[in-house]
Formats: sequence, structure tokens, C-alpha cells
Amino acid sequence: MLKQKFNIWIEEYLFFPTPFQKIISFLLIPFTLIYMIIIAFKRMSSSRKLDFGIPIISIGNIIVGGSGKTPITIALAKDKDDVAVILRGYGRKSQGLYVISQNGKILEDVETSGDEAMLLSNALPKASIIVSEDRVKAILKAKELGCKIVFLDDGFSKYHINKFDILLRPRKEPENIFCLPSGGYREAKMMYSTANLVLKEGVDFNRVVKFKKEGKLLEELPSKIVILTAISKAKRLLDFVPSYCELISFPDHYNFTKLDIEVVEKSYKDFTILTTAKDFVKLEKFHIKNLVLMDLEIEFKENIDFSALENYIKI
Repeated sequence: MLKQKFNIWIEEYLFFPTPFQKIISFLLIPFTLIYMIIIAFKRMSSSRKLDFGIPIISIGNIIVGGSGKTPITIALAKDKDDVAVILRGYGRKSQGLYVISQNGKILEDVETSGDEAMLLSNALPKASIIVSEDRVKAILKAKELGCKIVFLDDGFSKYHINKFDILLRPRKEPENIFCLPSGGYREAKMMYSTANLVLKEGVDFNRVVKFKKEGKLLEELPSKIVILTAISKAKRLLDFVPSYCELISFPDHYNFTKLDIEVVEKSYKDFTILTTAKDFVKLEKFHIKNLVLMDLEIEFKENIDFSALENYIKI
């Protein structure tokens, strides 16, 4: 699949470039400098931050693509009451502000919500999930709904909002240390030092994957398996499966079509198809035979000091 190969090429270029890709990266450095000047200007022009009078916790990263923001948000928010989770809703077919779920009651479908928002709605039965391109409007809506704590998905770059910043670091740091478009960083690497809390995979938390079919736990996987997914850096899923597992990856937040599924089922007849929770909410409607959920959970290390976060929430 040409699209899949292009996807993999882009991810290699951004994070673990080949010698040829490094040449391209160096040639694009002038554009990276322009990008960094724009980011610096945005930071300086947001010196006066908006305070909404409630705790706002941003779960973010400074690299392109996923670092576990959604499962970390679920892990931190699941035991709290009167919580709202606000996100842009990448991949959704709607625009504007939508309350996807209110106190656990799901109000919209996955096409309106996008994959991540629907996953959060299913995983957080006590929370309200709001999607909006305008985070300020969404925070005001959360307050209107009576929410007392807001989790802001991917909010590190929202410099104009007064918030508690949590940054996630990947287990394996990118070899390409440049910012876009020369590399995969959205902010200079030194910005980790500005966060209120930094959580690194493998040091502060681990991902634990269990395999479930129709809600039942599978003790072992069959000998013919393939992963079907549309998440960023899809190759990281191969760390959780046997070496013989194959991978079919689409662009992040891609909306699967009936034709996509027909091609996969024809090409991988008699295979068990594994998929992530984020993909599962979009694949359910296709009633795929032998579809297995890779159910990911976050396990925090016991020595993490969350006291700064807890004190911030109490204020």
C-alpha cells in the first residue's frame, strides 16, 4: 500500500531518519528557524494568561504524534468527580463545539466526536467530554455544566490559558532533535524544563496491553495475526505482540471505509485482526470477524511525586 509506505517514511524522517532523510532535514533548517520564531512570538504575546477559576490540567507533549496522552488522561481522571475532558477532536466530521458525553451519558456518535473523544467517553463514565477548536469556549461550557476540574488534551501550546502543564516523554527519544519541518519536535527540547510535571514512559509509567475479544480476556494469541490501526507511530504497537505479527497502518485519525475493510479481510483471510481502543470505536460498525481489542492501560510507578498536581487541584 503506497499510502502506508509514505506514512512510515514520514515517521522515519521525523524521528529516526536515514542518511538521505538527514540531508533533507538539514536543507529545511531555514524553515525550522522561521517556525521557531513564530512559536517564540506566540509565547511572548500570551504573557497575560486567562484564569477560569477552576483547575485546568494540560496533558501534552512536544513531539508530533502520540505519546500516550489519551490513556494518561484516563488514568488521571477516572477517579475524580465533576471532571471535563476537552480536546479538539481530530478526525471528526463536525466543526464547532459539541458535548460528546455529559456525566457519562453519550450524546453524539463517533463521526461527530472523533475517535479519541469517543474513546474517552467510553472510558470515563463519570466525566463530560467536550470537543472544540476553541479551548476557551469549551472551558466556559465545562463550567456551565458544573464541572470542577478540566483536563485539556494536548494543551501545552495554549499559552494564553493558566494551567498545570504535564508533558509526556517517549520511552525512546527521537534521534532527530530538530523542530518542524526539519524534525518531529513541535517545541524546542529544552521546553521540558518549563512543565510543572514531566512523565517519561519506562521511568514514570508503563503501558500494559491485554487482548480482549467480545469483552473476554484472551490468554494467548493465535498464530496468524495482523494489527489494523490508524494511530501515529504505529510501529510502537509491535512491542506488545509476537514477532510474527504483521502491521497495516493508516494515517493518524483516519476514518476507515467499507472498501478498506473488504480489502483487509480479503488479503488477510483467516487472520485475527488486532486493533487499538481508539480504532475500535470506528471499526465496530463493520462487524469484523475475529476482531480483537488491544486494551491498553497505564501503570504509574509507585515513586512518582504527584503532590504538586494534588495541591494545584485543591487550591
